[in-house]
Amino acid sequence: MFPTKAAIIDMGTNTFHLLLVEMYEDKYNTIYKEKIPVKIGQGGISKNNIHPDAIKRAFHTLKHFRSMIDGEGIQNIFAFATSAVRNAQNGSEFVKQIKELFQIEVNVIDGLQEAQMIYEGIRFSGSLNGETYLMMDIGGGSVEFIIGNSIEAFWRQSFEIGGQRLLDLFHYHDPILPEEVEKLTFYLREKLFKLEEAIQKFNPKGLVGASGTFDTLTDMYFASHHQTKLKTQQVFQLPKGEFEVIAQKLLTLNKEERLNIAGMIPMRVDMIVVASCLITYILKLVPVSILVCSNFALKEGAIAQLMGKHSMATAISQ
Repeated sequence: MFPTKAAIIDMGTNTFHLLLVEMYEDKYNTIYKEKIPVKIGQGGISKNNIHPDAIKRAFHTLKHFRSMIDGEGIQNIFAFATSAVRNAQNGSEFVKQIKELFQIEVNVIDGLQEAQMIYEGIRFSGSLNGETYLMMDIGGGSVEFIIGNSIEAFWRQSFEIGGQRLLDLFHYHDPILPEEVEKLTFYLREKLFKLEEAIQKFNPKGLVGASGTFDTLTDMYFASHHQTKLKTQQVFQLPKGEFEVIAQKLLTLNKEERLNIAGMIPMRVDMIVVASCLITYILKLVPVSILVCSNFALKEGAIAQLMGKHSMATAISQ
């Protein structure tokens, strides 16, 4: 059987991802992948607007993505936009311009669709078993939480408390001040009461973090032990005690010092402090000894759906 080629574009609030794949019946091969810190939420997310500078960065990146897609002769393009675009007053105009300039049809997905696709990606990675897990994906604009197992998601919700939003609201000093962390924690308690109710109801026994921040945390953990992550591996384990050491350290360092941590990548250096505060808060609700980290998330969930490897969710449309 000849492979079907497809391009997945995940237009996140912080990062734009491009994934070019060849899909077979029971597997897929990655032709090319790239992530670029477009930071589309920067300068406008708190005002529900996409800043002109962010639009310029987005167009520049999409022009580059389009040339990579054309270079592979790929016709099937599945592009998704999330929190920053769905909440922006100029979001629909932005999407319209993308279609006109690059002939890319962008599907602006809602929070529940985003959560479901993240679940499909985590499930596809092999992170889950029969146990009930709490899954989370920390984006720049929103954070998705899912409770489920390898068969189905019982509960899922998206909260508009992503890294860029938390950064704008609470991280004014560098290093972050203890009172800023306190205010952030109080804010999370207010915003996440529905999640607390769901955790009490479904009683998850494990925690899985998807890509982004969790990739960087595991990079830092492996680097601190002079180890390298295998490129063929999709699932990693981060002991809770090791996470707590990293999180505590991040609270005491300024940006320059954080950049010097082995395993840190520049695109995560700003948001990782507030993201770690969020994970610390979640660990109080789900007492686990190991954080499972899946480097599959939304874009791999799109592939799972395209290949028919998804759970009970409906297939995506172009």
